[in-house]
Amino acid sequence: MKKTTETQLISKFVHWKMGMIYLVVLLGLSIVLTTAIGPVYVPPLEIIALVGSKLHLCEISSISHETIIFRVRLPRIILGLLVGLSLATAGTTLQGIFKNPMADPYIIGIASGAAVGAVLAITFLPSFFSIYTIPIMAFVGAMFATFLVYTIAQVKGRIQVDTLLLTGIAVSLFFGAILSFMMFWHSHDLAGIFFWTMGGFWLANWTQVEIIVLPILVCFFLIYIFAKDLNAMLLGEETAQTLGINVENVKRILLVLSAFITAAAVAFVGTIGFVGLIIPHITRILVGPDHRILFPASALVGGIFLMWTDALARLLGEMPVGIITAFFGAPFFIYLLKTRKRGYGAL
Repeated sequence: MKKTTETQLISKFVHWKMGMIYLVVLLGLSIVLTTAIGPVYVPPLEIIALVGSKLHLCEISSISHETIIFRVRLPRIILGLLVGLSLATAGTTLQGIFKNPMADPYIIGIASGAAVGAVLAITFLPSFFSIYTIPIMAFVGAMFATFLVYTIAQVKGRIQVDTLLLTGIAVSLFFGAILSFMMFWHSHDLAGIFFWTMGGFWLANWTQVEIIVLPILVCFFLIYIFAKDLNAMLLGEETAQTLGINVENVKRILLVLSAFITAAAVAFVGTIGFVGLIIPHITRILVGPDHRILFPASALVGGIFLMWTDALARLLGEMPVGIITAFFGAPFFIYLLKTRKRGYGAL
């Protein structure tokens, strides 16, 4: 019996390890292939050769597409990777906290709060903190939304998961109304606000990547530290407490980290919905519910998904990415609603 258990554990380890290797390889291929896609097609071999020359691995004589690759395509692709990583990580975290596959940064109100903060920066404080104005205000908005949801849903120092989710939906709708009001009131900024709320990578540059890369990676690793705690909480909060886990503190910390990483994601690209909803659920089907594996796998799948949706947006004449993700996400959300009655068996 013991030998059989050890064999199963080894098989499981090899399975998820190979899965991660496949995802990393797919990520590398996706970076090359999505860089090639656009109004000007760049052969993938030329992209590899140019990157190799930058890393001093080879020498090439022709650099005709260097500007397109390094100043236009790669910044938006890396930004898409970081945003997809962020939203997928936040969605995985919230679904783990709520034990609900329909939880994501938008439904819980975090992304809507960040959007309000960013639009306030666009309309009232366009250069108050220079280029950092929008990220700072997005973070303030996300934290305010998180604080508001948590305060309203708190009863006698404890948070009921269902109450928190319903409160998040209400707060999200409220912030959506504020966004609509600002779009009406500041009609001269309507075009900028409208495109920002639909989400897109057309203004991506290396400065934006440099600003958000460190906060996103730090938040990801801090969230990953709580992977074992989330695994225990899936068995029930009482069970987690018997294992020495302070459930309420874990919820608070993870909500704050989810707000921070979501704010960093939407700061420059706008609101891109459904990534945090569909990616964790799909990845959970592929690799299982163990958050130690689920977090990195979801991050990779989220980044790959958003890179390809942005490539599709370029092919469709720079269509906002948020529209494309909604086309994928809305039917999937309906599917989740239909299967919700069967229980949350995937977790």
